[in-house]
Parts: sequence; structure tokens; C-alpha cells
Amino acid sequence: MTAQHELRLLPWAGPEGKPCYLDTDDREGYMSRLADHIEAVQLGMAAELLGQAHQVLDNETADLEKLRLLAAQLAGALRDVLRVASSRGSRLATPDYPEGE
Repeated sequence: MTAQHELRLLPWAGPEGKPCYLDTDDREGYMSRLADHIEAVQLGMAAELLGQAHQVLDNETADLEKLRLLAAQLAGALRDVLRVASSRGSRLATPDYPEGE
């Protein structure tokens, strides 16, 4: 398992939207590298979407349908980014502090 003896949350969902996990110590293995690549793609897409969102929101004539589509896309990107953050956060080493600190 991972150094922290936890499963890695993968950046995609399984059947019925359930989370998928990877149990490996090999950060250079195929599945770890695939997950790293997909996380990078998801973060890049979220950054691009944020730029598009600014353009739509700056357009005072944007119609309701365009705003709804933007909201749906932003919700999906936020879901992906939160999954990446959760996965990466759980893999961070937590320092051991003496009691009382």
C-alpha cells in the first residue's frame, strides 16, 4: 500500500459514480502514472473553463441557457478538482509532533 497505508483515490468514478481506489506503493507504476496524467488533464481543463467562465460572465447579454451550461460545466470541474485535492492531500506526509505542540 502507500507510504501512509492508505488507498489512493483515483481521478475517475466507477459504476454508479462510486469512487475508485488504487492499492500500490509503486508511484511509477502504470496505473499511478495514468492517474497522475488524468489529474493533470482535469486541472488543466478546469483552468481553461475558468477563463471561459470569466468571458461568459463579463458578457451582459449572455442568455440563461449559456449560463446554465456554464454552471453545469463548472460543477463538474469543481467535482474533479476536489477529488484531485482530496487524493493528493491524503498522500501528503503528516509530520509527527511531540505531544502538546
